[in-house]
Amino acid sequence: QVQLVESGGGLVQAGGSLTLSCAASGRTFSDYAMGWFRQAPGKEREFVAAISWGGERTHYADSVEGRFTISRDNAKNTVYLRMRSLKPEDTAAYYCAADPTVYYRDNFIRSHASYWGQGTQVTVSS
Repeated sequence: QVQLVESGGGLVQAGGSLTLSCAASGRTFSDYAMGWFRQAPGKEREFVAAISWGGERTHYADSVEGRFTISRDNAKNTVYLRMRSLKPEDTAAYYCAADPTVYYRDNFIRSHASYWGQGTQVTVSS
């Protein structure tokens, strides 16, 4: 089992920045590709960003490309999501997830993962 705990959410004005963290425990963190997802009220959960086991490869949804940056620190068992130029449409509950397979990108794009965190709320005011 992998336990994931997100933090760093909050209320921010449009154009502002926020960094989310996701702390992992329970298994070897570097064995897992990590992803961030979000779910707005009344909408399905959607893929936001993914990062490979060692951090060499990153992937982003078109809606956040150039504004969000995913990174990880395997020594701290933590994955981050740096969000800049936030828009009201970025308002959602944000979740991190873990996937140990080489198919993590395809899985994440379909919002599939082996383990999920409980989420942290991000609200962007206009």
